[in-house]
Amino acid sequence: MFKTALKLKWIGALLAALAIATGFVALSGWQFGASESEPIVKVDKTEKPVELTKHQDIGTELLGTKADQIVTFTGEFVPGTDQLIADRIEDGKKGVWVISEFKVDGAKQDAGVAVVRGWQPEETTPSAAPTGELQITGRLLPSEGPENEHDLRSKTLPTIASAQLANIWDSVLYDGFISAHEITTVKGESVQQPGIDMIYVGPQPQEAQINWLNVFYGIEWVVFAGFAIFLWYRMVRDDYQRDLDEVAERAAQARQAGPEQTPPGNSNN
Repeated sequence: MFKTALKLKWIGALLAALAIATGFVALSGWQFGASESEPIVKVDKTEKPVELTKHQDIGTELLGTKADQIVTFTGEFVPGTDQLIADRIEDGKKGVWVISEFKVDGAKQDAGVAVVRGWQPEETTPSAAPTGELQITGRLLPSEGPENEHDLRSKTLPTIASAQLANIWDSVLYDGFISAHEITTVKGESVQQPGIDMIYVGPQPQEAQINWLNVFYGIEWVVFAGFAIFLWYRMVRDDYQRDLDEVAERAAQARQAGPEQTPPGNSNN
């Protein structure tokens, strides 16, 4: 079959098949490359503080492109709005988060935002929120969503849901909440919160997004490339088989014609 493959027409066909297969492999590589996308928001962007009032609007859903951002803002805590969020782990210890409403300077509709002031080990009444004009820097996080089976008699809430807190506080709130990393006076002086430990919420894992449809297409192009080579092989094989059939047919015809011929010197005078 090797001699058959060396025919000029099959050498040309092979070059064409290789060119087609190369194109298919290139398309496959492009599909595999397109299947993995960058994270929605990169860490080098989220860790640069921006003003909350310029980053997020009142009455709009906190999208993935806006969440996880470090934001800064000024304003005042609203007295008497402290809430405890249960089962929060800090340094391996179970406790609660202390969350309070914070009125944001310059916000539309005199809106506030839910701010996690810190963590405490017991479900006891927390120390009062700092008073006066304050500046907060922290991470903007999406609401966790309310739980339908929450016990209204409990001192704690199971999750942080801005919609639920807006009803409790009877106030207009930004969607999501702030995990405060730093609370200072407008002059930059640190404030004290007895019995409450400040917490730090790091950036979300930066995982690339996989589009499995592109992966499927990439595999499909590889199959097409292999099929192009296989098709060339089958055509060469069929041609080789035809050559064998012709040789066998000529041999059979020669054997059939042999006995019918009269051998020389055997004719009668």
